[in-house]
Amino acid sequence: MQMTMNNTAHHMKLGLFVRPVGHHVASWRHPDSHADAGVNFQRFVEMAQTAERGRFDMMFSADTQSAWTTHPDGLHRMHYVAWIEPFTQMAALAGFTRNIGLVCTASTTYEEPFALARKFASLDIVSEGRAGWNLITSGNETEAQNFGRVAHPPKAERYRRAREFAEVVIGLWNSWDEDAFVRDRASGVFFDPDKMHVLDHHGKYFDVRGPLNVPRSPQGQPVLVQAGASDDGMELAAETAEVVFAAQSRLEGGKAFYAGVKGRMAKYGRNPDHLKILPGLAVTVGRTEAEAKEKYARMQDLIHPDVGLGLLSRRIGFDLSGYPLDGPLPELPKNDVVASRADVVVEMAKRENLTIRQLYQRFAGARGHLEVVGTPAQIADTMQLWFDEHAADGFNVILPYFPGGLNDFVDGVIPELQRRGLFRTEYESATLRGNLGLPVPETLHGRVPELEAAS
Repeated sequence: MQMTMNNTAHHMKLGLFVRPVGHHVASWRHPDSHADAGVNFQRFVEMAQTAERGRFDMMFSADTQSAWTTHPDGLHRMHYVAWIEPFTQMAALAGFTRNIGLVCTASTTYEEPFALARKFASLDIVSEGRAGWNLITSGNETEAQNFGRVAHPPKAERYRRAREFAEVVIGLWNSWDEDAFVRDRASGVFFDPDKMHVLDHHGKYFDVRGPLNVPRSPQGQPVLVQAGASDDGMELAAETAEVVFAAQSRLEGGKAFYAGVKGRMAKYGRNPDHLKILPGLAVTVGRTEAEAKEKYARMQDLIHPDVGLGLLSRRIGFDLSGYPLDGPLPELPKNDVVASRADVVVEMAKRENLTIRQLYQRFAGARGHLEVVGTPAQIADTMQLWFDEHAADGFNVILPYFPGGLNDFVDGVIPELQRRGLFRTEYESATLRGNLGLPVPETLHGRVPELEAAS
């Protein structure tokens, strides 16, 4: 099916969701993957430069501060247990790229606002305006044990802390006016003191004086990214986020999430165009549909049951070991730590009457996201439908393995999107904000920031 674009004035936005070897749990077993990518920086350079050749808006690296990413029984079979820390990785990639955005994760539960604001502002300067912070509250309970905590905080508490954390970080990023640093040798004045703003924040969770000892970047401040799908997460996104990575596997759900988040923005005085919603899109590309399906099946055959079961147990917050793999998903108790993510998986299992084995096979590559297996034209059809139906402003692309999956997408799907007028042929800007079509935030001129003004 060939569709035409409704509005040629807008292009979809694309993020490359980075995992060292690939997103599929068996990616490291694929004969054409780079199994050593987690400790081989050159592999990330190759990914970044290929994505930049494809004119992606950004690279996005998720993170967890724990090696316990699946059930202990299958941990020794997982590649996602040890990898280069994403912030270090993105800072290094700034020197090997020119246009692509560099976005990575940092947790409001296990970080401090001043340190986080300082390092991301510094990345923004080093990259000349291409940095983004993916704000998370952490869903992996084992992280608590690495930070001297007895238990992971409840979700509601994590979001209350996250809101104040974001307020402090935004305030610190507004410590200096754009023209504060005059550097006048003749007068001996390095900066205009009237253009330095002390935050002096005192809240429930944080006391931060400021100012931040990093000036503004070419894009003003890093892009603020979030991924929360719960009601708390949607509210925080409507209030603060500039990009949202969503997990929606069906068009109607995607449209409802899109409208739900953007519909909340007016009460915070924000323009809905200043928030880009990018659902995850897992793709397997083939020259023909049959070839794509064969690639997909070959990857699925590499999943060890210990890995699939462990990954699924971690995602839903319930240990499934001991339950028959070819039986249905049991009734699950309420889990406040991973509620929204578990709901996506449970709803999929019920809707399609999947066994536990079928569910972890479905989950292994896409993890509850939209999944398309087909030709470049078929993949572009789905992307265009979601874009035209206001279920997405673009996509966070999830690839089964690197480098082959990325090469297939850049060489096949990107030209098809460009041919339809859906995607850029050249970068519009040297900054991440410029390419996303986001405004440069004005400085708050000494006011303690209210998040309603942070658009």
